[in-house]
Amino acid sequence: MSVVKQTVYFKEPGPENTDAVLDCVFRRIKEGDIKTVVVASTSGETGAKFAKSLNGLCNVIVVSHEEMKREFKEETLKFGGKPLDKTHLPLHARGMDAIRNSFYTLGQGFKVCIEVVLIASDLGALNVGEDVIAVAGTGRGSDTAIVAKACKTSDIFSRDKSKRLEIREILAMPLKKMWW
Repeated sequence: MSVVKQTVYFKEPGPENTDAVLDCVFRRIKEGDIKTVVVASTSGETGAKFAKSLNGLCNVIVVSHEEMKREFKEETLKFGGKPLDKTHLPLHARGMDAIRNSFYTLGQGFKVCIEVVLIASDLGALNVGEDVIAVAGTGRGSDTAIVAKACKTSDIFSRDKSKRLEIREILAMPLKKMWW
């Protein structure tokens, strides 16, 4: 049996794709089997936008490796989201260069999608094994969304196959890749 799913591809990466990514996420949430969206958002602005737009439809976790701006953190909380800031960057740890660079081949946003799932799982904000939507971008805003099975960084390539990271779907991504 096959399943036909729509993937949206953008000609260029960048923040101008954020609303289209939000639409993709909204459509996927409406299918009813995903309960959590994890959004990468350095300042918190993109995360607050997703928390506001998806309020009541799912749990929204906003992840930043820096300290989010207070107003965006407060807005995320106001709309039921969970901000996680000043987090670690597991794919930038010692020994992770090859893994990180492999994910970069699918784009900056794709690598960051994986990373925010790992971060939220490591911090206990996600149920390991749960399918979640991850959203990230190239620089500002969002241009990539995937569905992944949540796992902790330590289990990304676990011997126990049930604990491993799995990419289930690509909802949106740019065709042109940008490496920093």
